[in-house]
Amino acid sequence: MNKYNFLDGFEFKNGQQLKNKVVMAPMTTMTSFHNGMVSTDEINYYAARAGGPGMIITGVAYVSDNGKGFEGELSVADDSMIPGLEKLATAIKQKGTKAVLQIFHVGRKTYSRILKGDQPVSASAIAAPYPTDSELPKELTNEEIEQIIVDFGEAIRRAIAAGFDGVELHGANTYLLQQFYSEHSNRRTDKWGGSRDKRLTFPLAVIDHASDVIKRYAKTPFILGYRMSPEEIETPGIRLADSLYFANAIKEKIDYLHLSVASYKRTSLNDKNDVTPILNQFAKVTENSVPLIGVGSVENPEDADDVLANGANLVAVGRELIREPQWVQKVASNDESSIRKELSPLDMDELAIPSVMQVYLVESFSSVMHFTTDSATVNDEYSDQFAPMEGYEKKL
Repeated sequence: MNKYNFLDGFEFKNGQQLKNKVVMAPMTTMTSFHNGMVSTDEINYYAARAGGPGMIITGVAYVSDNGKGFEGELSVADDSMIPGLEKLATAIKQKGTKAVLQIFHVGRKTYSRILKGDQPVSASAIAAPYPTDSELPKELTNEEIEQIIVDFGEAIRRAIAAGFDGVELHGANTYLLQQFYSEHSNRRTDKWGGSRDKRLTFPLAVIDHASDVIKRYAKTPFILGYRMSPEEIETPGIRLADSLYFANAIKEKIDYLHLSVASYKRTSLNDKNDVTPILNQFAKVTENSVPLIGVGSVENPEDADDVLANGANLVAVGRELIREPQWVQKVASNDESSIRKELSPLDMDELAIPSVMQVYLVESFSSVMHFTTDSATVNDEYSDQFAPMEGYEKKL
């Protein structure tokens, strides 16, 4: 009998099995080549963290050329990416770890300089409030929307061809799937917008097309996951009740639901009278229907089991697997005392953290990485505020 519940195995309804309930959360490396091809540094980074978690979800890959969000981002927008993605999937699948490719279209959360001069696109021509230098996007035409749905399907076909065990649709962090559901970014009056149900039309179409592609091309059980952010702070914008409604609408269509929050203890950011953790509220919706992945500030084994005790079926570990690639193995071997809880900048090469990612962590995420060189005590619990990785440039 395992000391911790998260070390027990797990089986999806489609028959896909995980050796434990630990998932490596998707985190960008900013290390792909200029055209989105996988780099050796990226492969080495994932290989160093493979073998422990039951499942690893990659940093996000864009499905359309106009869906790229930043330089160094992974691409799954063309068949030429398949050989590199195959190497990445192989590196992740060491010792039984399952490989899931996270895919998205960034929508309005990009810049014309990233898109080789093209204007960003979105559900409506409404600029994002964060960051403050956001560009005005072009409203997508019906034909362009239909093409992006096809692009998601083609990306999944490529993921299957490359040997991945699943894909995760990134509908969180204010990207295009979320933009269509949000009243802030979607002001359309056609079939793609208007009421809450009509704003669901695009994400549901992507999910349904994804399922059709999986049925057509996958010869073995293939996982379809969906990641969502529970709330927005814009007015108008997505509120927790909207996301719970969304989860209920898609729970029979996907293999898991993955929350995007920086603390699994997070309560509502918009309703301070609601003191029930968001994780628990989603667990009531997904219970007995679809597995729920809980995430956010999981560092100790006790944290991971607490996530499961609060209703999640799987637990995602992010920043701690950057600091300690052997986290699962050390817990399983009763070697918890050797687990890194802090990260020395001098150890990042040894930990196979790519050089570009090292700069990224220091410049953009120093407040959440527990660097040994930090002189100040940092409060990064994020139980009542956004973290830097959630799509907002400032916290509440």
